[in-house]
Amino acid sequence: MTKLRTIITPVYAYSADGPELTQQFDAFINELVETSVSPDALAQALSGGVDDLATALRSLPALEGRVIELGIAAVARCNPDLKVLTQNLRLPVLEEALQIVQMNDDMNFRALTFNADSIGRKTYTPDLVILNQRTDTAHIVDAKRSVYTYDRARLDELQSRMKAAGLVLPDFLYKEHRRLIAKDVRVVILTADNRKTDLNGGIWHISQLDHLIEVEGAGAAIASLRADFRSCIEANWKRACEAFAQSRKLPIAALDQFEAELDDLMSDKEDEQSVDDANAIGARGNPSMIKLGFAQVPTRH
Repeated sequence: MTKLRTIITPVYAYSADGPELTQQFDAFINELVETSVSPDALAQALSGGVDDLATALRSLPALEGRVIELGIAAVARCNPDLKVLTQNLRLPVLEEALQIVQMNDDMNFRALTFNADSIGRKTYTPDLVILNQRTDTAHIVDAKRSVYTYDRARLDELQSRMKAAGLVLPDFLYKEHRRLIAKDVRVVILTADNRKTDLNGGIWHISQLDHLIEVEGAGAAIASLRADFRSCIEANWKRACEAFAQSRKLPIAALDQFEAELDDLMSDKEDEQSVDDANAIGARGNPSMIKLGFAQVPTRH
């Protein structure tokens, strides 16, 4: 009996499987952990009392969110067609843009843009803007550890701000980022939990990152990065607790309570929203033509 070997052809030309990306991930973890949650820092916090310990532990969700953002940017750069922007991304959210977004179907305003110098009291700062320079498609990305605590109304409100900010993005990229061109703007919330996703409604799970950036194994790479970060934190916590117990001559059983506290902190909780109140930004301008909408699974070429 002859057995045929099954050959699986990758969907995308670029891959997240490489030693350079692994080295970058290790560097992200080491840099973030060393700041406030190294074994020495945690042991010192334990010795310092409740306030010091609470300060150290409260930083964990933000650190994990940051490592996810860094990982997404690094994986996206595996695709040479993509320009990945993470700095200087404060976008004005105009009242008239919000009204248009909230009172109209996307198809009714997807050909509008506003001048990036327009006056606005509010701004929205995405975690990343990913521009495909082959297709001139820009994605406004808000990455979250979890959207579990967001009800539908709050998610709608966040997406409205993202889309309103998207109406100024083409002009913003052209003026502030060396004449980059975006003709199609899409918004997407990337979540690392498994509770709420809506592919057509702009809420994607991290595992679907492959289709957003057209990089094979991108979602799995971020999942691995997140697991490595948590393993590092847990190892540092255990070492800190052991050092603290030894210094106070406490029984090893006393470490169970400390570990339970860490588990609570590392559970999925609500992220801070990337919204800032800002002063007036400039003078109003005339709208131009683009497309605007939610992220879409790319078609193969």
